[in-house]
Amino acid sequence: MIDARPIDPRLADIVKAYDVRGLSPQQLDPAIARALGEAFADEVGIAGVGQVVIGHDMRETSPGLAAAFGDGVRARGADVVEIGLASTDLLYFMSGDLDLPGVMITASHNPAAYNGIKLCRSGARPIGLDTGLSAMAVAASPLLDREELPPVLGAVESRDGLARYAEYLHRLVPVPTGRRLRVVVDAGNGMGGHTVPTVFADLDVDLDPLYFELDGTFPNHEANPLDHSTLVDLQDRVRSTGADLGLAFDGDADRCFVVDEQGEVVSPSAITALIAARALVQHPGATILHNVICSRAVTEIVAEHGGTAVRTPVGHSLIKAEMARTGAVFGGEHSGHFYFKDFFGADSGMIAALHVMAALAETRHSISDLMQQYERYPSSGEINSTVRDTEGAMAQIAEHYRDLSHDRLDGLTVTADTWWFNVRASNTEPLLRLNVEGDDEPTMARVRDEVLDLIRLDLTTMDS
Repeated sequence: MIDARPIDPRLADIVKAYDVRGLSPQQLDPAIARALGEAFADEVGIAGVGQVVIGHDMRETSPGLAAAFGDGVRARGADVVEIGLASTDLLYFMSGDLDLPGVMITASHNPAAYNGIKLCRSGARPIGLDTGLSAMAVAASPLLDREELPPVLGAVESRDGLARYAEYLHRLVPVPTGRRLRVVVDAGNGMGGHTVPTVFADLDVDLDPLYFELDGTFPNHEANPLDHSTLVDLQDRVRSTGADLGLAFDGDADRCFVVDEQGEVVSPSAITALIAARALVQHPGATILHNVICSRAVTEIVAEHGGTAVRTPVGHSLIKAEMARTGAVFGGEHSGHFYFKDFFGADSGMIAALHVMAALAETRHSISDLMQQYERYPSSGEINSTVRDTEGAMAQIAEHYRDLSHDRLDGLTVTADTWWFNVRASNTEPLLRLNVEGDDEPTMARVRDEVLDLIRLDLTTMDS
């Protein structure tokens, strides 16, 4: 449960639902990282007796934050296994493979001015606000203004897990040979530039690397493929070179987006359906998770392949917990996060990419032809609107559609015969996030515009 004791305002500002995130060094500096390191060692029960694996991304402040967090752990008498530069899913692999708690210093897809900390227990089990992060913030609060720091007692061991990670992924998802694929990969100057060369080295693939230089200032574009404006260079390169497909990773390379041979973005819901179908071949009758904003095509396709589809709220710690509870073999989010039971229940954009390449290599079709069976309904994509009163706006929408089916699993989902929409409030900003899907484009557009009109009755609204 969330701890009700006081939290220092400096920590309250940066401790989020799933991780720590803030401007660095203005909000997240080495002193805060060290205090959180001490609290983490106590929370996961390794003080004086255990080890923790720590990795970091390519941002300018990341090595210093990683070292400071490690000093906090070591001040509690625990040892640090330092893996250096890593993608978040590489960190999860090391946590699962070594059965150690894990810490990843990254701000994921956020702009260059930010940094953050993602945390997990041994076996890559997630830590969120109500599963330890709130208690850590409470425990770290009195440690921030000490005049003297406790001595560092624990040891540091350096390990490079990249080769083992690549071998493990190839065992999970063998990509057949015989059809050599031309693949453009946009790493966005993020950690994909570190992991992709090793993972792709033994594949039957001609790799065309785009922005593989590790640079936390993101000189070419933000490493956030959920914002499709960041995909323009990838789309242009795929079209101009005649590549079979394009892949885009976010800053810490735990999310992956796919561009087809025509340069069109493939819906992450369709990728979820594709991987679900493949998983059900290996695990007949298995449970597949999908969050509330995934296309209803996912549910249909899972049922057609003999599986059981289970809806979940948005958010990695919630999905990982539901995966453990249900024994699901796979889970997908429309945001490009994909979760795998045989990857310690953790998410990996790289595994998703391997599944897409394997499916393509098994056929002579183009990726656009292959995906037609999985992309069934037009959707709006996520539309963010800033409002004065998120709860009031949600209530207004619910009242307007009071005669239709509602559910509150995550935000408000309203369902009719030929369309559905979900509207959710942001955890951190006065935003409402809208996703709409319809049987056809005119239906989707009509419902989208109708709901946006309701949201924007508040005259202070603006698109974000």
